[in-house]
Amino acid sequence: MAAIIPCHYCSSLSISKLPRSHIPWGNISHVNAAWWGRQLSLRCSLKSSQKAQLHNKLNEKLFPFKEYAISIALAVGLVTGMPFVDWSPNAYAANPAMPDLSVLISGPPIKDPGALLRYALPIDNKAIREVQKPLEDITDSLKVAGVKALDSVERNVRQASRSLEQGKSVIISGLAESKKDHGVELLDKLETGMDELQQIVEGRNRDAVATKQRELLNYVGSVEEDMVEGFPYEVPEEYQSMPVLKGRATVDMKVKVKDNPNIDECVFRIILDGYSAPVTAGNFLDLVERHFYDGMEIQRADGFVVQTGDPEGPAEGFIDPSTEKTRTIPLEIMVNGEKSPFYGTTLEELGLYKAQTRLPFNAFGTMAMARDEFESNSASSQVFWLLKESELTPSNANILDGRYTVFGYITENEDSLADLKVGDVIESIQVVSGLNNLVNPSYKIAG
Repeated sequence: MAAIIPCHYCSSLSISKLPRSHIPWGNISHVNAAWWGRQLSLRCSLKSSQKAQLHNKLNEKLFPFKEYAISIALAVGLVTGMPFVDWSPNAYAANPAMPDLSVLISGPPIKDPGALLRYALPIDNKAIREVQKPLEDITDSLKVAGVKALDSVERNVRQASRSLEQGKSVIISGLAESKKDHGVELLDKLETGMDELQQIVEGRNRDAVATKQRELLNYVGSVEEDMVEGFPYEVPEEYQSMPVLKGRATVDMKVKVKDNPNIDECVFRIILDGYSAPVTAGNFLDLVERHFYDGMEIQRADGFVVQTGDPEGPAEGFIDPSTEKTRTIPLEIMVNGEKSPFYGTTLEELGLYKAQTRLPFNAFGTMAMARDEFESNSASSQVFWLLKESELTPSNANILDGRYTVFGYITENEDSLADLKVGDVIESIQVVSGLNNLVNPSYKIAG
């Protein structure tokens, strides 16, 4: 299996395991992410002696007498926006990928997969976003204990209703002409639903709020999708003949769970985002239609990620029968503010240290392509799902964003990912919707 991200041992070799005097500011996310990524991106076959050597090397890399200089450089970088100088001798870039300061001070990162997908849509309509935002904020309002939360929820609902009333004409004008009737119908349902949510709040029925919120946000997301006319950009010519997902698709992955008396099988709903990663999502959907993953075992489940996609035999990816060679796809990273993805190069290599990826590694169940650590365009069929944050992967400021292609999220039953183990079997992955958005499907070619 390709070495892509930290193995179980390496991911546990966190900041807490190193002498604090060796750690500038005590937070690994502030140290050069590329250097740490290489130190920790090792195969899981390390011997005990090798692990001990790794631990010693990590201690040696951050010399105590450099601590103060690093802290000062970091402070200057955070205040002025200047890039932080890398002190590690093996770093392949002069500066690390630093999180955007605005992200650090703008509140908690978005971790809900549905919200991430809604915000990732390629639209520019402020009116619908002003309806969406207070509805999303209901999630935070519900974190308050008891019925006191309903006071905040009521403010959220009133704000969303007011925004819809004031901006409805602007929202309708932003709908794609071919989808306008459908979008208007959804807006009517949204308006009715918000009235119903207001009644739920007035009735002090806290338990019914979250269900109604999800319903309304689904309406909002569908309206936003109706604002997208066609596909918003051209895929680079060298990739146009590959399977490309021009839009979104939904699949259900059914997994047979072994040796667990509490659960027999899990069905995960996954949304693939071709707007942000058309080549990657297209490649995966094409493999799904080839039944490539059906019957394949979960090959890694270490509490950090769940991974699969390595076929039996010497190949580490999908062998295209038409060429008898491994089909590989490029690294594909969409950045906020850009109209199309960057291909073949990490954001750090591009010098985009503050760039925010359109699909970040924020959500439990973030889905991404595994690849060879030192070859950006080596991804083929191996995929992984992120299970949790760690010192190395805090949301919005981790070593994965901009280095690995995210192309979707598990949106239903994602919590059950934590129950999967090596040896559990993917019984099937079936397309629910969006197959019509797949261009150049190779599964239809004989052979």
